[in-house]
Amino acid sequence: MRLPLIAGTVAALAAGSLSMTPQAQAVGCLSGAVAGGVAGHYAGHHAVLGAIGGCAIGHHLAVQAKKKKLEEEQQMRAPSPASAQPAPVPPPAPVPAAH
Repeated sequence: MRLPLIAGTVAALAAGSLSMTPQAQAVGCLSGAVAGGVAGHYAGHHAVLGAIGGCAIGHHLAVQAKKKKLEEEQQMRAPSPASAQPAPVPPPAPVPAAH
């Protein structure tokens, strides 16, 4: 009897999380909390502890992904060392000696 209530709650939270604009501090927390809460519930009725842990892990993973994305963008924008230097000028052609 509790299973339909839990499933409905999880579905409502998941649908709500898709329509909400994430705050800078809450990035990854809501989806992690939902997953952690469900896992904690099935692991021994510790849904609240699972939600807290899931929030922390989800936020940590989201911050790591954001840092990685920013680093990749910076590498793409930065000129490579080879393109930063001018192309070498070939030596002049030798002049034939007059006899």
